[in-house]
Amino acid sequence: MTTTRPTRTAPGASASRAAAPPADARALGLAHYAARGVLEHFLARHGLTFPQQIALRTAVTAETPRTRDDLVAEVRGVLKADPAALHATLDELVGRGLLAVTGAHLRPTGAGREALAAVATETAPVSARIWGGIPGEDLAAAGRVLALVTERADAELARLAAGAPV
Repeated sequence: MTTTRPTRTAPGASASRAAAPPADARALGLAHYAARGVLEHFLARHGLTFPQQIALRTAVTAETPRTRDDLVAEVRGVLKADPAALHATLDELVGRGLLAVTGAHLRPTGAGREALAAVATETAPVSARIWGGIPGEDLAAAGRVLALVTERADAELARLAAGAPV
């Protein structure tokens, strides 16, 4: 028979890490909204919303220029948002001069690239404090779990959208 006894938190380790409950949907949601809240603090300084930042980053990081419909599809895959709302988001970015219409494509402008760079610069020290000190093996394990949860949730969403029963 195996017995267990309480263990102490290793020196220098946070108690929250030692006593952390297993990952579940609530823990994932709390982490997402905490991190998003930090990001939105900095986005607000630049008059950007979270969906605008995702759309702008998608355009900036694209290897080739994207059409409006391509950008909507890519951002929808990330945010699971209504296409009409995403078209409105793109219109807002064009209206602010952060994206430019070039023929059938939307391209990031210098101002759009500068806005993203400014937010990245401002968030860097906060991100370092949030992520710093987490062992690489913990980050790798979390990455694997989150990738699997995302894959499964996307599959369930597609199944539900196709009218499959719960």
